[in-house]
Amino acid sequence: MKKFGRLHRPFFRVCVTDVRSPRDGRVLEEVGFYDPMVPETDARAKLNGERIDYWLGVGAQPSDKVAVLIKKYGSKGTHLAQQQAAVERLATSRRRPSVPTDLPKPEKIVKKKKAEQGQAEAEIPAATPAETEPVAAPETAAENS
Repeated sequence: MKKFGRLHRPFFRVCVTDVRSPRDGRVLEEVGFYDPMVPETDARAKLNGERIDYWLGVGAQPSDKVAVLIKKYGSKGTHLAQQQAAVERLATSRRRPSVPTDLPKPEKIVKKKKAEQGQAEAEIPAATPAETEPVAAPETAAENS
């Protein structure tokens, strides 16, 4: 298993490697992943059963943890039905609820607001030219002397 992720958020890829390469080093093939942060226990691992069977057939030796994952979620795993159900539960919990059809469309709302603003502007009386002329500042006593 090749470790990815960040602090307090681990993520692992199940990889086929040469025994002489380091844990996070060069890999021959990635055959799945394991995410321990997924809330559904059976949805945490996703493995490519065909490729795992091939590599086991040519003599690959899984680590202890990967052997447990292969036993549960490999091509002939004991938890495949539970895994499928858990994945479906996760998918339905992420779906957004459908939008009700009786809500007004956004275009109509914008047009309605513009129309209301136009009516509000029409109700305000226009200013007369006398009201718009600038008012001269009053002269102070210091300026007169």
